[in-house]
Amino acid sequence: MLARLLRLTYLVQLLTGMLLGTWGAVVLMHAWSGAALALVLGGGLGWVVAWQAVIVGFSVLKSRPAGPLWPCLQAFWSEFKAALLIFGLRQPWTKAKPVVLPPLSPPEPGTNALPVLLVHGFVCNHRVWDKAATALRRAGHTVLAIDLEPLFTPIDDYAALVEQAVIELRAQTGVKQVVLVGHSMGGLAIRAWLRAHGSTHAAKIITLGTPHQGTQAPQWLSTPNGTQMMWHSPWLSELAQCESPTVRTLMQLALTRHDNIVYPQRAQVLPDATVTEFSNIGHLAMCLDAEVIRWLVQQAGSAPSPH
Repeated sequence: MLARLLRLTYLVQLLTGMLLGTWGAVVLMHAWSGAALALVLGGGLGWVVAWQAVIVGFSVLKSRPAGPLWPCLQAFWSEFKAALLIFGLRQPWTKAKPVVLPPLSPPEPGTNALPVLLVHGFVCNHRVWDKAATALRRAGHTVLAIDLEPLFTPIDDYAALVEQAVIELRAQTGVKQVVLVGHSMGGLAIRAWLRAHGSTHAAKIITLGTPHQGTQAPQWLSTPNGTQMMWHSPWLSELAQCESPTVRTLMQLALTRHDNIVYPQRAQVLPDATVTEFSNIGHLAMCLDAEVIRWLVQQAGSAPSPH
């Protein structure tokens, strides 16, 4: 569903840009030529890229924390590149369904290579995890990255999808527990799964840029899951009340101080959960950043052995 939606969105943007390029060719050149054709095609692609830059730039300015400007510019560049790669090149063109992927290498001595379940965020699909999944497989982990669909539904509805994936990973690997990793809304989907199914089969829970306290980002489209992620929403409060300190000790939370989607950034913590801060990178870029992925692999490999 998301792939088709993104393809349609980019087609509209491309055609709009090409129309503007055609107008420019007529006005500037008064005749059809190779240069005019290049202007039309360039206008189409330029419009797509320009819209992405505007969207990312606005979000970075809106979410900018107090402090120097340079880290915000670095965050913009990281997020702009990530958006072009993930939303432009990966997610729209995927047709294959998520499958369990075996390790690419044996685990390093001293690590516990439990299977890893990867859960993406709002308006994304499993292709957001391509780089992280490869790194985890090279570290000896079996990996499954799932798709959360429908796109716009209450987060609790995703708990059944997470449970199905946990069962599949356990069945294919023969282990009792798995490591669950969520980016953005994916972290909340994992917490909804914990509330519905308990923590028996969770060795560790890792979240990246998850709005544990909600976000103050403008919500242009009111959807059930979007409303649940708003700053200090009733749903988030109810979710937190259901979690014990024991469950929270399973959680490793990563946030970036320059998150352009989930802010206030440093408020995204939970009592009894361990927090790691990164800087100078945007929200989506956390899924591509080399330092974040190294941290993720280290955390997954240090998960305790099932009892």
